[in-house]
Amino acid sequence: MNDQHPTQPLADPSARWVLSTDAAASAPRRRGRRWPWLIAVIAVAVLAAGAWFAGEYIARGIVERTIRDQVASRLDIPADQHVDVDVRGAVIPQLIGGRLDDVTVSAADVSLGALTGDVEVHAAGVPIRGDAPLQSASATVRLDQDQVRALLGTVDGFPADAVTVEAPDIVISTELKAFSLSVPVGVSLTPSASGGDLVLTPRALRVSGAEVSADVLIDQFGALARTVVRDWDVCVKQYLPVGLTLSGVRVDGAQVVADIAIDPRITVDAALQQKGTCS
Repeated sequence: MNDQHPTQPLADPSARWVLSTDAAASAPRRRGRRWPWLIAVIAVAVLAAGAWFAGEYIARGIVERTIRDQVASRLDIPADQHVDVDVRGAVIPQLIGGRLDDVTVSAADVSLGALTGDVEVHAAGVPIRGDAPLQSASATVRLDQDQVRALLGTVDGFPADAVTVEAPDIVISTELKAFSLSVPVGVSLTPSASGGDLVLTPRALRVSGAEVSADVLIDQFGALARTVVRDWDVCVKQYLPVGLTLSGVRVDGAQVVADIAIDPRITVDAALQQKGTCS
């Protein structure tokens, strides 16, 4: 040891031990004080989310069941008829706002008199109380071949049993008899909507497999040909409420698809809920 390099005194080992112990103890305590708050926040968030989803589940079930019951009551369908109801989006905020934004209701083989088919109704802005109209609504009805035959069977003189559905037409196969001859005739009918009713218009004629014009068929068979070369009017108003109007018809594969416009006031106007009539 000398004066130029003085020796520093050694630190007290016991003092270092005490300081080290205090520092180590203080850090966990600070972290420990944060954990209860964090756990509490997580617990509250989990409980809130659980309560929201539980409430949403219950509210959705009540809304869908109510809509299902109303549909069954208004359409007078059997109690065991399966009806699917889809309400888009979270239900609780919509209930608070007083309207359901987007609702789709569908059911298979719904019978409205002679009009039977798979029905799908889409509605927007559905009021949760019966004192306001819908914002908008529309429906489609899909009929298979047997259901088309049943509907066309209500038309006098129409050969409904000979109908097949072959896109893009409804086809009837029949025979024209002249003297001792019996000639097979096929008529392709294009469906359309006019004045709320279904209209079938001849598009193509086939005689013994060869396509011919209507004039040729009339020249060959005279007035007899007019039993097939004609428009067929099928009244469907009698099966629908006044507030529902047939707006379009098309053939999709082996089905006939009817588009139906719905008057938004049907929820508040009792007259629109009554069945229509054929003039």
